[in-house]
Amino acid sequence: MIRDAVVLAAGLGSRIGRNDIPKPLLSVGGMPLLKRTLLTLAAGGVTRACVVIGFMGDRIRAAIADDPEIASAGVQVEFAENPDYLLANGVSVLAARARIAGPFVLSMSDHVYDAGLARLAASADLLAADLVLCVDRRLDEIYDMDDATKVRTEDGRIVDIGKTIAGYDCVDCGVFAVGPALYDALAAERQRRGDCSLSDGVLVLAGRGRARVVDIGNAFWQDVDTAGAAQRAEAILTLR
Repeated sequence: MIRDAVVLAAGLGSRIGRNDIPKPLLSVGGMPLLKRTLLTLAAGGVTRACVVIGFMGDRIRAAIADDPEIASAGVQVEFAENPDYLLANGVSVLAARARIAGPFVLSMSDHVYDAGLARLAASADLLAADLVLCVDRRLDEIYDMDDATKVRTEDGRIVDIGKTIAGYDCVDCGVFAVGPALYDALAAERQRRGDCSLSDGVLVLAGRGRARVVDIGNAFWQDVDTAGAAQRAEAILTLR
């Protein structure tokens, strides 16, 4: 069982339409997004989480560091700074390398999801792969498919990933189990062109046959990337 996690909370989050608050602190369903993510990870078995911060990082640190509910959930929270938070999200993953060696659960801070997704990732077999991605195959139920990160698989292996790929059969839910090979793949890409996205690293591992998926079944998740997505997540959480 994987007990460590890395949570990405460094970006601008400009599409949500708020500039007065860092997106990870935006309240959805009566709770800041980042706090909900940390509590969900704790419910999934995580006991240590490194939160990667950048934009308005001091505000995020102050809001989370001494939160008694997070502490009582049994998860130890530490922080890593990404001064290059305007670059792609793979750079934020690399910022955690000195603190979390791996394996670890990797989560976006702006995805709302069931603890079941965290448990799926935390129990993934990282002997069979260097990365296991939680995916949703309910394509007709995806909110804002144009913005979703699509995934094409064959026999459980990832063969392609991206927002504009063709022939996809599932969607990235933003929760992964990863080993240290992801760091190496991202570092090589950043050295090559000065930037790297998480999808870049996934594609490298996929090319080696070392990136797999796990189907979330009927579990709930929602990427809170826009005001409309936030409203949808809020409505669903109200009913749960």
